[in-house]
Amino acid sequence: MSDSTYTGIGSQPTWMNRLLSGRGFQKWAAQFPLTRRIVRREGEAMFDLLAGFCHSQVLSALVQLEIPQQLMQGPLDADALAAQSNVPPERMQILLRAGVALGVLKTRRAGRYGLSRTGAALVGVPGLSQMIAHHDVLYRDLSDPVAFFRGEVQTELAGFWPYVFGGNMEPEVAATYSDLMAQSQLLVADDTLAAVDFGGISRLMDIGGGSGAFLTAVGAAYGEIELCLFDLPEVAPSATDRFEAAGLSQRSSVIGGSFRDDALPQGADAISLVRVLYDHSDETVSDLLAACYAALPSGGRLIISEPMTGGARPTRAGDAYFALYTLAMRTGRTRSAYEISSLCHAAGFESVKTPTAARPFVTSCVEARKP
Repeated sequence: MSDSTYTGIGSQPTWMNRLLSGRGFQKWAAQFPLTRRIVRREGEAMFDLLAGFCHSQVLSALVQLEIPQQLMQGPLDADALAAQSNVPPERMQILLRAGVALGVLKTRRAGRYGLSRTGAALVGVPGLSQMIAHHDVLYRDLSDPVAFFRGEVQTELAGFWPYVFGGNMEPEVAATYSDLMAQSQLLVADDTLAAVDFGGISRLMDIGGGSGAFLTAVGAAYGEIELCLFDLPEVAPSATDRFEAAGLSQRSSVIGGSFRDDALPQGADAISLVRVLYDHSDETVSDLLAACYAALPSGGRLIISEPMTGGARPTRAGDAYFALYTLAMRTGRTRSAYEISSLCHAAGFESVKTPTAARPFVTSCVEARKP
């Protein structure tokens, strides 16, 4: 294949790359009426990539200072927000203007600031603020990106999730983990239930189900399904109170154990793995899928829901965020729907399907059946 031919999805011939990168061409294109809008748009897109870290830090500061929550009560000026946040007024003004520029805030009359629709959604979307506040760990891990991609960073994020390494969690760590997962699990549950029909299932076992947020959502949507949660002994008991509060105690059970070391409980005709596989290596995932296959009856269903890469067509959410997050975890990796489907086939499953995801940046799904 010659240099002048396309070599992949969205690729350009080499001669065109040389032309586009030339200073003279860029200068001409920026002035020529038919191309200057394109040059400006592409330049702004490049600048957004350059400034992206600053943008994320502005968002992090707004969340940690609880600015959106304060503005839910109505618009406030910079002085009032500065006093409540213990930030110098002149610096608060810069932060608020940055929030406006990013579309999170809006300017109001008399120098006050209010929430945009995006800012209101930031307050209302379950788990979003908690995840943003948690990202300071990931940001520190990425402070030297070259060392990070060379594998030279002992990432702090890996220490935040000790359960992945098979170690025991301290009670306070387990509580932090369970709360964060429960909050963010609500969105995942909504999108999974929208993509997958749970009808016909009599008993669903959720492996790695944490505090039971996903099973609670399933139980609310399907009144006949019996629910079983299987997770580490340090984590699983937190689901009992959630099931009781939701009125699901009579048709739910909680079993403590590790899918690495313990046999999976029997009796379920469907198993769900919600944001589990991407925490683990291919070997661990293969072993887990084989264990799920063994635990299910003939015709049993396997339901997988988690963020996935774009495969042959890389996506921002899957390949430029979740892939880095799992890399910082140092145990698993983000996979494409095709890769997960292949692993399911290798475990013996058939009728593997990949329903269309409404919001791939939240989750994607793979379904399979045991013949």
